[in-house]
Amino acid sequence: MSQVSIYLNFERETEAAFNFYKQVFGGEFQGGIMRFRDVPPSEKMPPLPAEDLDLVMHVSLPILDGFALMGSDAPKSMGFRITAGNNAYINLMPATRAETRRIFSALSEGGVVEQDLQEMFWGDYYGSLRDRFGIQWMFNCSAKE
Repeated sequence: MSQVSIYLNFERETEAAFNFYKQVFGGEFQGGIMRFRDVPPSEKMPPLPAEDLDLVMHVSLPILDGFALMGSDAPKSMGFRITAGNNAYINLMPATRAETRRIFSALSEGGVVEQDLQEMFWGDYYGSLRDRFGIQWMFNCSAKE
């Protein structure tokens, strides 16, 4: 079965972000949290500084109907440069307005609401926000409840 997921990179706060998302959506991490210290040594990969060994190499959290949110730390010691941008949103389409309000409220804690949830001309219940980790979320709920 084909599947689409969103992969998020953070410099050093993937674990905090994903524990927050786990509180919002529930569920468990698929396969737990893999850390950089779990990577077998290789001549192709230089050793990491001790302070980076416990950073998240990979994490996956199912959030809605099999959709997975995935992520990794991308530390500077590995040559990464994270730039938070405004060119991507995660669009959620919950099955009910009650679930839409619950998730919207939880994700907005410590973040910034860009547009409150409201009826839109295209018929959906819509809102958008940036969570406390700088990730942008849109909500489109077509349920009329």
